[in-house]
Amino acid sequence: MNRTRQSYIYAGLAIFFWSTVPTAFKISLRELDILTMLTLAVLTSTAVLAIVVFTQRKTCLIFKTTSGELLRSAILGLINPFIYYLILLRAYQLLPAQVAQPLNMIWPIILVFLSVPVLKQKIEPKSFIALFISFAGVYIISSQGHPFSTVRSDIKGVLLATGSSVFWAFYFILNMRDKREEAVKLLLNFIFGSVYLLAAMIITGRFQTLPSLTGLTASVYIGIFEMGITFLFWLKALQMAATTDKVSNLVYLAPFLSLLFVHFILHEPVYYTTPAGLLLIISGILVQNRKRPAGN
Repeated sequence: MNRTRQSYIYAGLAIFFWSTVPTAFKISLRELDILTMLTLAVLTSTAVLAIVVFTQRKTCLIFKTTSGELLRSAILGLINPFIYYLILLRAYQLLPAQVAQPLNMIWPIILVFLSVPVLKQKIEPKSFIALFISFAGVYIISSQGHPFSTVRSDIKGVLLATGSSVFWAFYFILNMRDKREEAVKLLLNFIFGSVYLLAAMIITGRFQTLPSLTGLTASVYIGIFEMGITFLFWLKALQMAATTDKVSNLVYLAPFLSLLFVHFILHEPVYYTTPAGLLLIISGILVQNRKRPAGN
């Protein structure tokens, strides 16, 4: 099997698992509070990543980590998985899954605007056009099938779902500047995230109740397939692809595929405004990522 075909297989696996995550979020949150659910998921992910690092014989890289790199992992672990997922999961509590997931997808546009103060980059005019298109999509999705009515999604949930994209974009920038090996870096981030979550569990007394089997199963699934090996599948797909552009664009299939799981497993009626708004958000991202023709 050639490398291009393998890259598409890895990409397909990543997209499939990511598309199931909104459904798993909602199932888990029906059974568990946010902090308990997230702690179980992150501990699972940390264990999975530790196994990956061990089997790839990269454990020695952990012991070569400098104090400065540990501090960076402590900061990154605070942003993701701790703060980012606490905000995102609260949004999932307040909104239908089909609304919460696409609102979080505007992070590539937010990334551009965060790059101004963080990376000292200039904003091109197309970025404002992309932002307008994507936020038009946010408005349409938030209407939940009533774009010309005063009926709207929970405004707090909308702000949390879109606001979580700011934390993810900031995490992405900091992570991009960290040149350590990806699996090792991710493992250290999640070890610190686990420490923060366990401390929060102790402070709030969450260990007093046992999780239900359904909640535990869904949380473990999220830890494996949202936060753990799926991200490594995606990296593998990009590494093996002849050109990353074609593979990268496949990720936009995930939110559309997730609507099938949301509808048939959660039994949410799919509003016509959800795919319409998704198309606008993705259009905005594609406008932002559009390269200038050579010579311009």
